[in-house]
Amino acid sequence: MTEQEAVREDAGDLLIDLVDHLDAMVAYWDKDQVCVFANAAYHAWFGKGRRELIGTTLKQLLGPLYLKNLPHIEAAYRGSKQVFERDIPTPDGSVRQSLATYIPHIVDDEVRGIFVHVADVGPLKRLERELQQAKEKAERLATSDFLTGLPNRALLVDTLDHALARTRRAGDTLALMSVDIDYFKSINDRHGHLEGDRFLVEIASRLRATVRETDTVLRLGGDEFIIVATGLASGQEAVALATRIVEAAREPIVLGGASVQPSVSVGIALFPSNGTSADALVAASDKALYAAKNAGRNRCALAA
Repeated sequence: MTEQEAVREDAGDLLIDLVDHLDAMVAYWDKDQVCVFANAAYHAWFGKGRRELIGTTLKQLLGPLYLKNLPHIEAAYRGSKQVFERDIPTPDGSVRQSLATYIPHIVDDEVRGIFVHVADVGPLKRLERELQQAKEKAERLATSDFLTGLPNRALLVDTLDHALARTRRAGDTLALMSVDIDYFKSINDRHGHLEGDRFLVEIASRLRATVRETDTVLRLGGDEFIIVATGLASGQEAVALATRIVEAAREPIVLGGASVQPSVSVGIALFPSNGTSADALVAASDKALYAAKNAGRNRCALAA
C-alpha cells in the first residue's frame, strides 16, 4: 500500500469515526433503496447496527413507517430534496421526534441513491414549549395583578374596547363601575399591610363571586377596582348588580383576631347615555364614585 493510499484509508476511517459520533442518523441508500452505509446512531434508534443494516431495504428498516414516509422517499428518488418531521418509535418503547432530510445523489442527471440525515429534535421541541410557556407566563404577569390575580390596569383599555365593540353590535347596555374600598387606609394603619393585603384579596374574591360570568373585574391598584358589565337590559339592571356588590362587601372579615366590617362605594357609568368612549365612561364612573362617597359611602351611585 502506498503512502497516499494509507492516508486515504486513514482519512476514511476518521470519517467513519466522525459520523459514528454524530448524534443523528446518517446513511446512504442506493437506487434500489438498499442500505450501503449507516452510522452507529441507527442502533439507538432502530436497534440495528451498521453490519445488520447494510443490504437491507428502507421498507425492511422502517416497517409501518415506510408507507408514511413513502411520498418523501419517492420524491427524493425523483431528484427532489425532502425535509420533514416524523415521530419514530424506538426499541425501548419511547418515541423520538425527528427532522429527516433526504438528499438525492445525482450523477449525470440520474439519481443513484439518497443521502439520509435524521436528527432528534425532541429537545428543541421541548425548549420551544418551555419558551412558549415562559412567554405566556410573562404575559400573564404583565397583565395580572400580583396580589389578587385579577386583570390589571394594562388590560383596562383592551377590555373596554372589546366590550364596547360587542355592545355596539348587540345594541344593549354596558356598565362601567368604579369600586373603592371605604376607609382602606385605616385597615392598613390598624392591622398592618399583610392583613391589609389579605383584606384586599377577600374583597376581590367577593367582587368576582358577585358579578356574572360575562363581567370582568380589574384591579387598578391600591383599593381601586373596575367592573365592566356587558349585555345588560337597562340601567336598572346595572344598579341592581352594583347594589349586590355593595351588600356582598358588607360581610365581616376577621383580621388579626378582630372582626372588621368592610364597605365599598360604587360609581356607575352607562354606555351610551354617559359616554361612548372608554375615556368618557371612566371619567363618568369616577365622578359617580365620588358622588357615592360624598353621600355617605357604603352605596352605589349612577352617573348623571
